[in-house]
Amino acid sequence: MRYRNESDSMGEVRLPEDSWYGAQTQRAVGNFGISSLHLPLSFIKALALVKKSAAISNQKIGELDENIALAISNAATEVIDGKLDDQFPVDVFQTGSGTSTNMNMNEVLANRANVALGGQKGTRKPIHPNDHVNKAQSSNDVIPTALNIANRLAVKEFIENLEVLESSLAVKEKEFARIIKLGRTHLQDAVPMTLGQEFGAFREQIHKGIKRLAAASPHLEELALGGTAVGSGLNCPAGFAEEAISCIVKETGIPFITAKSRFEAIACRDAQVELMGAVNTVAISLGKIADDLRLLSSGPRSGLGEITIPPLQPGSSIMPGKVNPVIPEMVIQAAAFARGQALTVSIGGTNGPLQLNMMHPVIAWSSLSAMEVLGAAAKALGERCIDGIKANINRAAEWVEQSLALVTPLALEIGYDKAAELAHQAYESGKTIRETVKNAAIFPDEEIDRLLNPNSMIQTEEK
Repeated sequence: MRYRNESDSMGEVRLPEDSWYGAQTQRAVGNFGISSLHLPLSFIKALALVKKSAAISNQKIGELDENIALAISNAATEVIDGKLDDQFPVDVFQTGSGTSTNMNMNEVLANRANVALGGQKGTRKPIHPNDHVNKAQSSNDVIPTALNIANRLAVKEFIENLEVLESSLAVKEKEFARIIKLGRTHLQDAVPMTLGQEFGAFREQIHKGIKRLAAASPHLEELALGGTAVGSGLNCPAGFAEEAISCIVKETGIPFITAKSRFEAIACRDAQVELMGAVNTVAISLGKIADDLRLLSSGPRSGLGEITIPPLQPGSSIMPGKVNPVIPEMVIQAAAFARGQALTVSIGGTNGPLQLNMMHPVIAWSSLSAMEVLGAAAKALGERCIDGIKANINRAAEWVEQSLALVTPLALEIGYDKAAELAHQAYESGKTIRETVKNAAIFPDEEIDRLLNPNSMIQTEEK
């Protein structure tokens, strides 16, 4: 590998010749290389969008030469388009303000812009990473701004993935609307319901999860840009933030605004904590749904077996013919991962001493990774599992007929104690409730069949 030398305020640094980043990035790589984790590309692209918008804004308010602003903007567009993905090597676990990542971006854009204008990498001429790319900005307002943008865009994609799952569940809710099955509480037999009602409950969980995510979104739309170091806007000219944010709005189609309090927007990550509360709820919902699908499809001979999920791959290296519920199991793991990231963000939110939160990078990685993984898992659950589920109607009917809970309607006719006595007799004898009640000769057979008709025990809009 060939190398070049660059210097910063602390002296000379050796770095790879083909790198577009500079000395400060290389120092960060050496200082913080404790993991294989880097900030998600969605965050890097959001940060590049901030830099592009800042350059355009600075040119419009007369703070940057048009050629310099255009060169920076074009370089930022390259990052947004994914052409420089390998130029952001700084570890997630770095300085808490994200200054190293901010300078990584500043150096990459400056070097790309300088070469485009006929200069050389590492010269900082005619474009300087701090004086021009970072003009009117601080890491302290830029990183939270990029974080909010990346999170808000990720929420949009997350919701779209959840809507795929919601749609799949809605189809099954309708398809299974007339299939009678046994309800279960405490993992014990309960009164009948329909399989459609069960899937309708799943659908409603996802629907409410989407609403929770949407409710958390507006606070992500307040941007700290213009607050510079602590929120006061030192070294930031009038009109810069408003013009830059208007560019961000134009690029994303999302109604971002200047934060009502830039001091709060820099010092606090409450918007991320709120967001991850909604993500955590969705993760719990997905975990429950996936676990219920495993139970309902358990067997196929010795479990509940009320539904059959699509067989996707062999399930055992030793037991031929075994097929496992691989998609639900994947979802359960994704949900556990997302819940862990929600806790990380919650802890991160408390680490904002005085005027700056010092856990921005890990909050960014955790929030974006959680939504990416959970969204993909939700979409896969809909497309690779729910869409192909089939109801085992006869098996479901058998469980209903075998259930002792069928005695429940008789309590209105003969009282709770007598009904409980009949249930106990059925349990001891191994007979069904229907057989036990007929043997007791309490009602005519026709009346027994009417009282113990599972359809009469279910409340639906249309019976």
